[in-house]
Amino acid sequence: MRIVVDVSALSHPRTGVGNYIRGSLAGLAEAGGGHELVAFAPASRDGRRAIEVALAGIDVERVLPVLPAAHAVRTAWSRIGRPPVERFVGALDVFHFGDWMYPPQRGGLRSTMVHDLVPLHHPEWVHPRTKRMHGVKYRHAARACDVVIVNSTYTADDVASTLGVPPQRIHVAHPGIGAAFIADGARAEGDYVLAVGTLEPRKNLANAIAGVRGREFRVVGARGWGGVEARGEHVTWLGSLADEELARQYRGAAAFVYPSRLEGFGMPVVEAMSCGTPVVASAHPSLDDACGGVAVRADPDDPDSIAAAIDEAVARRDELVPRGLEHARRFTWEANARAHLEAWSA
Repeated sequence: MRIVVDVSALSHPRTGVGNYIRGSLAGLAEAGGGHELVAFAPASRDGRRAIEVALAGIDVERVLPVLPAAHAVRTAWSRIGRPPVERFVGALDVFHFGDWMYPPQRGGLRSTMVHDLVPLHHPEWVHPRTKRMHGVKYRHAARACDVVIVNSTYTADDVASTLGVPPQRIHVAHPGIGAAFIADGARAEGDYVLAVGTLEPRKNLANAIAGVRGREFRVVGARGWGGVEARGEHVTWLGSLADEELARQYRGAAAFVYPSRLEGFGMPVVEAMSCGTPVVASAHPSLDDACGGVAVRADPDDPDSIAAAIDEAVARRDELVPRGLEHARRFTWEANARAHLEAWSA
């Protein structure tokens, strides 16, 4: 198959969505099977450079036309509905696109990725641009796509019930864990609890800050929106970190806390487990696949519940760490690639 994958998200600093796209492409490139992979994204000059850096070491053809106002062009192209994507990439068997555009195609399988439906359920939690773009894209996907790939069972059920997509068109492809996230390696020093995520409303940072007691609270993540700040007498904001340093922070933590109110999957949960760290996570069912019955769950709206869960996770460390390591082994980019290929071949 000739598979064209939209990599537009890689033109910006990578968070969960960008890491998923890069990991999926790497897994597909390593899967073999004679498939031809094409990474495609209209991008600005700086965006193209960022994409090239993100794709370094991955054996894919790259079609990255440079546009001065790439985001506006992608939006207009999707809504105008012409020309077909084949004008840029040639003939294709699969066109798989993300949240940032939904251009037309002449032939082949039409596939998309839905990470979550947060913009529909809680538009107040997302950037206004995300709300404008994603809502239209979701409706288009429900109407036009042969395949909808999601990253968790919860999101699969949500896409079926909220968007009315028939279950047979929905396929789960869990994310994988990056090579840096292993239990063996250097550990950061200190007595601290760790959180990871962009500073945005749904990550529920204020309740996490209130729930961490008697220890330093380290927060890793880029500045986001909604006025969320990583501040407090016991709070240290580390900003964005490279994977190697993030893994060091995971390994050194007394516990990892992830009290998000709603997720597509919750990749930091399994990253922390893979680094040998006990996990406290929100009781929201969107995190069930990531937690796998191993994390200590807490009411995300109750700082006392979060505090009690942290104490429990620390006390049960010897039990939770080996169970977490075993659970995390399920999540590989090879398995993710197989799930994509099975969806496109069904």
